[in-house]
Amino acid sequence: MSGGLSLYALPVAYALFVWWFSTGIIIFLDNLPRRTHRWSFSAATILLAGCFLGLRATSTQMTVAGAYAGFTYGLLIWGWQEMSFFMGFVTGPVRENCPPGAGFGERFSRALWACLYHEMACLVGGAAMVALTWHAPNQVGVESYAVLWSMRLSAKLNVLLGVRNLSEAFIPEHLSFIRSFLRQKPMNLLFPVSVTVGTVVAERLVEQIGALGTDPAAATGLCFVALLLILAVIEHWFLVLPLPAAALWNWSLPKSGQTQQDGTLVEAPRSRYRWRSAAQRAIKPVLSESAPAAGLAGE
Repeated sequence: MSGGLSLYALPVAYALFVWWFSTGIIIFLDNLPRRTHRWSFSAATILLAGCFLGLRATSTQMTVAGAYAGFTYGLLIWGWQEMSFFMGFVTGPVRENCPPGAGFGERFSRALWACLYHEMACLVGGAAMVALTWHAPNQVGVESYAVLWSMRLSAKLNVLLGVRNLSEAFIPEHLSFIRSFLRQKPMNLLFPVSVTVGTVVAERLVEQIGALGTDPAAATGLCFVALLLILAVIEHWFLVLPLPAAALWNWSLPKSGQTQQDGTLVEAPRSRYRWRSAAQRAIKPVLSESAPAAGLAGE
């Protein structure tokens, strides 16, 4: 009983906490005054270098501890990529609003140019991870990074095509032009494909975990990768369901009122993810068929 708990429950609890807390920390740092970003990003870059070194050192360790280390390094390396974009250090050559009424082709093109350097950095980071762990037995870090990157690309395409919940409150003001690329609608044709493929792959991974019961290290590593994919699929569902999912990170958003940006007082973006108001929006469409469905992203 205790062996099964440590093999499955502990990795799940650890992965959930690290995923939730690291996401919140990045959102919090991204929304701090711009003058703090260079210090935060410098510290993150030093940590990034340590993660690459640690990934290389633990890639030969097919142990439970090695699986935990690989997962953590992969998640932190991905976190640097996210921080570099949302702090505005690694974005793209286009930083202008998309014209109102633009079709998907123009919005996709502008969005691609707006995050071109970021996507290139993601590719370079992934290639560096593969090179550092080439032919090594412990690939948990690389696999975790691959899941996060691929599912984030899927989520980006879905918000471009149109979803109910755009999570605009999480976009810092210095990247406000990104909001003009997004489209709000109940669902799009790519969404069912995204969640179906993700669910099928996650199911296969879970089946493999059961078959690896005699190999704790391999089972732990696969558990981390499978859980990340399951969480990514759930996040996809949160794009279209009227649920207050983003309230998980309310603590990381600026408080209502005033906040400092570049030394100037500006109005803080109002959080639309408070539990009470989000719950009301979730219940309203059920109580009245004539009432329009309201998502997390807007009123």
